[in-house]
Amino acid sequence: MVRYLIITVFSIFLFSSVANAGSDGEIELTKSQPEEIKDCFEPLNRATFSFNQGLDKAIVKPIAKGYRKLPDPVQKGTSNALKNLSNLITIPNNVLQGDIKLAFINTARLAVNTTVGLLGTIDVANKLGFPKYEKEDYGQTLGVWGFGPGCYLVLPVLGPSTLRDTTGSFANVLGGDPWYNASMHGNNEFLSEELFLATKALSGIDFRANNIDSFDNLEKNSLDFYASVRSLYIQDRENKISNNQRGNIEVIYKDEEDWEEIESK
Repeated sequence: MVRYLIITVFSIFLFSSVANAGSDGEIELTKSQPEEIKDCFEPLNRATFSFNQGLDKAIVKPIAKGYRKLPDPVQKGTSNALKNLSNLITIPNNVLQGDIKLAFINTARLAVNTTVGLLGTIDVANKLGFPKYEKEDYGQTLGVWGFGPGCYLVLPVLGPSTLRDTTGSFANVLGGDPWYNASMHGNNEFLSEELFLATKALSGIDFRANNIDSFDNLEKNSLDFYASVRSLYIQDRENKISNNQRGNIEVIYKDEEDWEEIESK
């Protein structure tokens, strides 16, 4: 029962991963719109969206509010450690996208932060002047390779996605995530399935805690919250893929840091 609760908690963070908020907590859309992505399953998507909202308000948001009461150093250290772990996904995607130089940089970042930075709780690489960290995933890689997004989807519990991003997410299960493989399939006393699920739960809680105000404002000021979330998700994903293809970042959100880790306190 505890395992299923953990899975629910960490999965719902994907519902929250569609927007970036700056330090002022305000979300801004670009004037230019991405290519139109059809909402082929809109009636079902809206029903699933409502279901996910209910789970978020009943489980994740209350936990996130409690998390925000922890001392700032604890929250910052947790965020840093989780970002450090995400390098395990970013590095292979750097390679798959042909950016070998960046793969080496992120490998060095992972090594420095994991050792000198005490398992990533301290972002030593940032203090040493490493380039700004940009997270990559298999959905982005598929986009760089020329695969279209397909229809927009809202997955139960997992939240906003597209056919392309959903396909990309399966890469983790098929061996693309070293942390997943070591924890879920490793036979050792230090890495376990429970540890993997716990880190994913913390990722969701950390993101949700940093964006409580932003999402409350978005929901309050949106005539159609579902449509706003859909638009933000699509813009965010297309922005990241366009950055990879053209090397030109078009800023969508004020003081954008990362779509999963935004400091809006």
